Amino acid sequence: MGKMIPRAFVLAMLIIALTVVPALADGPDPTGAETLKADPNKAVNFAWTLMAAFLVFFMQAGFAMVETGLSRAKNAVAVLTKNFMDGLIGGLAFWAFGFAFMFGGSAIAAGLSEGNPLIGLSGFFLTGQSYDVTTAMLWFFQMVFAATAATIVSGAMAERTKTTAYLAYSFLISALIYPIYGKWVWGGGWLANLFQYLPFLGEGIGARDFAGSGVVHAVGGFVALAGAWMVGPRIGKFKKDGTPNVIPGHNMTLVALGTFILFFGWFGFNPGSTLAATDLRISVIAVNTFLAGAAGATAAIYYGLYRNGKLDLGLAANGSLAGLVGITAPCAYVPAWAAVVIGIIAAFVLIGALYFVERVLKVDDVVGAVAVHGFNGLWGLLAVGIFADGTYGGVKGLIAGEWAQLVAQLINMATVTVWALGTGLLVFGFIKRTIGLRASREEEISGLDIPEHGYEAYPADGKLAPAPIAE
Repeated sequence: MGKMIPRAFVLAMLIIALTVVPALADGPDPTGAETLKADPNKAVNFAWTLMAAFLVFFMQAGFAMVETGLSRAKNAVAVLTKNFMDGLIGGLAFWAFGFAFMFGGSAIAAGLSEGNPLIGLSGFFLTGQSYDVTTAMLWFFQMVFAATAATIVSGAMAERTKTTAYLAYSFLISALIYPIYGKWVWGGGWLANLFQYLPFLGEGIGARDFAGSGVVHAVGGFVALAGAWMVGPRIGKFKKDGTPNVIPGHNMTLVALGTFILFFGWFGFNPGSTLAATDLRISVIAVNTFLAGAAGATAAIYYGLYRNGKLDLGLAANGSLAGLVGITAPCAYVPAWAAVVIGIIAAFVLIGALYFVERVLKVDDVVGAVAVHGFNGLWGLLAVGIFADGTYGGVKGLIAGEWAQLVAQLINMATVTVWALGTGLLVFGFIKRTIGLRASREEEISGLDIPEHGYEAYPADGKLAPAPIAE
């Protein structure tokens, strides 16, 4: 036995020398010269991916507008601050830790060779071997996705959460919660290779989530559910008998503007996930994205007209977002007619989930983030297993006569729900017991803008403004 250990060690070192070392010998390409020389198409693909990432980054403005408009004026600065800072703080966390945890071991780019099916272990701080143009491109594209997952939570917890507590959460979701689950799906982890690790399930290609119904939206949505439950409802939201009161937002113009921005940004979110302009499937993905969002809005607004005799702009806006979330996972795998069906069903998932969260769970979600992103994120994952037609990536669902993909998607749905809820409760529980999670009753009643930020979004005429930071 004693002789076996050195022999095994020598054999392991020989394998590493024959596989890893030659790959490392090429080294990173921080200027891009060698990358471009090897493949002239890289230039257009880099430009496409980065432009798509810029669109996704602009979605932060869309979230800020929607969430501010659906909140009361006295909390506008607080909501805007959370939306402005969460992606920036989260981006730093993703640079330091999250990206390595998510893509280490995937070998998808330079410096990402170390890791296992559960967690990555290379690429920290984009240094060493990960100082490379391809790695940097991938980091930036994935960073704006991480920022989107983080900012989803802001709206659900608006108007009563301490800003300092929220910013602490922003760091933790981007460093740990989002990337570890993301590793399992997009970083070569166990969910992406599910049938390799669980062969008794049959033959298949593993869980698929093309642009993030689960990785981004379900994670953000169910962390939002954990946070909104833990921070508690706003003062006056529920009557003594448990029935909810309506607390209207202050500016539907901002809601409409924000929804337009988010819809526009989704054309970076979904088609951009090809990471290549040379992948002409981008046209199908763009069409599917639009159709699902349009179908979701249309189904929602006419449902509101049927139920209440009114055309509800807020419901239509959330309906479009629900459709967009629902199509995000299957957008590359389904035909156009399926995108319309997915969008319509997403609207009714939204409506049912809004009722369930508010009236059954008694959770106060200011903007409907849990219904839009959480439950429709699950619907998007399920839709892959139903509607994928096998024309892209070999992904086949029930309409193509395959059951294995549906099994993989169901396992993925259960995994993301447990992971996001469980880690969300742990993170917010930790914050609650350390720096505190909820603003004081007095601050909530007065609005968070003055006590936390020192000024209002809409100061009255003649009201003194704060002094500038520097003369």
